[in-house]
Amino acid sequence: MRAAGLLWAALWALLLPLVAADEGILHASGSGVPPVTKDYCIIYNSNWLSLPKTLDNATYRTLENLTSTVLCSSAEVPSGLMKDKAVVVMRGNCTFLEKARIAQSLGAKMLLIASKSRLSAISDNKTDFEDVTLPIALIRYNDIVDMQLVLGNEVNVTLYSPPLPEFDYSMVVIFLIAVFTVALGGYWSGVAELENLKAIASPGERETRWKKEENVTFTPVTVILFVVICCVMLVLLYFFYKWLVYVIISVFCLASAMSLYNCLAALIGQIPFGQCRITCSNKTIEVRLIFLAIFCIAAAAVWAVFRNEDRWAWILQDILGVAFCLNFIKTLKMPNFKSCVILLGLLLLYDVFFVFITPFITKNGASIMVEVAAGPFGNSEKSDGNLVEVPTERSAPHEKLPVVIRVPRLEHSASTLCDLPFSLLGFGDIIVPGLLVAYCRRFDVQTRSSAVYYISCTIAYAVGMVLTFIVLALMKMGQPALLYLVPCTLITSSLVAWRRKEMKKFWKGSSYQVSDSSRTPLLQDDGTPGLHRK
Repeated sequence: MRAAGLLWAALWALLLPLVAADEGILHASGSGVPPVTKDYCIIYNSNWLSLPKTLDNATYRTLENLTSTVLCSSAEVPSGLMKDKAVVVMRGNCTFLEKARIAQSLGAKMLLIASKSRLSAISDNKTDFEDVTLPIALIRYNDIVDMQLVLGNEVNVTLYSPPLPEFDYSMVVIFLIAVFTVALGGYWSGVAELENLKAIASPGERETRWKKEENVTFTPVTVILFVVICCVMLVLLYFFYKWLVYVIISVFCLASAMSLYNCLAALIGQIPFGQCRITCSNKTIEVRLIFLAIFCIAAAAVWAVFRNEDRWAWILQDILGVAFCLNFIKTLKMPNFKSCVILLGLLLLYDVFFVFITPFITKNGASIMVEVAAGPFGNSEKSDGNLVEVPTERSAPHEKLPVVIRVPRLEHSASTLCDLPFSLLGFGDIIVPGLLVAYCRRFDVQTRSSAVYYISCTIAYAVGMVLTFIVLALMKMGQPALLYLVPCTLITSSLVAWRRKEMKKFWKGSSYQVSDSSRTPLLQDDGTPGLHRK
């Protein structure tokens, strides 16, 4: 689990920069009573055509399906067939504007060009076609077929392009997932710490507990090594992405299945019934845990097989991702606030360097972090802040690193029809502050401080997330979330410790930290030395 955690640290995808696109909607209406309507994606050139923002006072045209021709010659179409109609022809053999000039000369009022390949931006030398005023749009051929199946052969169409809403409600879902994961991970870490303290007081329970415990503690030296591995992994992914991405996907399947098992096993362990056991090789195991392991492996396998099914696979990826983050926060222990400051500070510098500084180093002027997050075809994707639009049709396989929480945009717009845009939050923006929240919760347990550190740090994380979203909305460009999360959580934790006059203890770690299982706490609550057990 520790190796998997070190690997993931270098892969925390961040937010991508803004790239514009001309996307619109073809609103189609059948001839039935009441008429059946459906919207389809179109791509147009806003320099050639200005589409209305609503359907109010829209002019509908009867659609003539001429996908049997590419319309590179007026002789391909009978005279009068296009008059006052919207026509759809196949892409190829001649330019968009050449097709438009022919269609306009034959009396057409709208030209749709069907493409069997991925939709791309419409571009051409307009100066040679100043006389062409016909609306031109690119549409998927599969959508034309679907239109006939759903609406019939008599279809009326119009074009429009509604503006994107000012607020993306998927960010609310991202916010709730992030705060829930950080809060629950910290709470779980505190529960484990309380069980450890109880086990220390009981020799029998102590031995059992230490056998079950799989926590990894980060020292300052380990933290520095951890960040170095992050840098090395990110650079390796930058140069060898197309091979390493499959390694990362494999590791994610394994690590997420184990994490999901650990999370659900902790819940099942609280259920007092159904504890039937079987014995194998002098070891006993609960039958329900066997079925749980099969379920977790199956969940990871299903995601691996259908990971590119953007319409629903994101749900499974988010479930596995939340389980991974929870297990990571609970398993990895920061021994003191000093280690937290070093880890969060170094990863903040790592974030800023690979997002803002590397564009001055790379040949293409792109950020290494952005290139790795977007993948080898990243330039064809569009983003707005932490919104990443993933095309539903790809000209080549586009594997992406599964190290993000993904939520599709919830509003109806041209983007949701043409692509499936997602709001993304990297695992690192959950795990890194989550380790500090977990330390605060353990410190609360060790010092019996009524969860004041835990609650304060969790609220600070939520405030940092809100601040991140505000900056995204104002600046309209990607921001490293840690740039806001790290100061919010570190400053709040420090102020609480200073206000309670516990800064020295908080910085060095609680006096309840023990070096091995043969010792009681080094200091009791009243400050008197503990006794060694022999």
